[in-house]
Amino acid sequence: MNHAPLPDTGYLKARIRTVPDWPEPGVQFRDITPLLQDPRAFRVLVDAFVLRYMEDRIDVVAGIDARGFILGAVVAHQLNKGFVPVRKKGKLPFSTVSEEYELEYGNATVEIHTDAIKAGDRVLLIDDLIATGGTMMAGARLIQRLGGTIVEAAAIVDLPELGGSRLLKAAGLPIFTVCEFEGH
Repeated sequence: MNHAPLPDTGYLKARIRTVPDWPEPGVQFRDITPLLQDPRAFRVLVDAFVLRYMEDRIDVVAGIDARGFILGAVVAHQLNKGFVPVRKKGKLPFSTVSEEYELEYGNATVEIHTDAIKAGDRVLLIDDLIATGGTMMAGARLIQRLGGTIVEAAAIVDLPELGGSRLLKAAGLPIFTVCEFEGH
């Protein structure tokens, strides 16, 4: 893949708010909502993804519940591709396949409609951030079970010390993130 150069990622990173001790003490939550609220920053963010993938053969964009829907749907629209939601269990109305994954404190499940991906589809998988990698890995497994190929697992933020990007790479998934933050 021959990708366009990224815009100034420092500009985007500076618009991501860090909320200390949320949702629990010791966690540094990386809040992308200020990035989305700033029209210029939101456009630069979307353009970073669109320019990266506009010449790749992608059949569909899949976004992970819930913040992955925001960026994924806009990127899909700009690339003139369909959008597929990867939802939390029990939120999709049609026949689904499910994948359970581990969280820091328990398990969770994501689902996708059985007709969302066709065998051979090339899929761009998008979420807001990569932390432990569990959600992204579960979404990728669902897509692969339906016969899709992950072109790339993409996110705005990587939190490398939580090991998610290493886990995804070790599973053979190509990943792309706009910026990273040390410390969680």
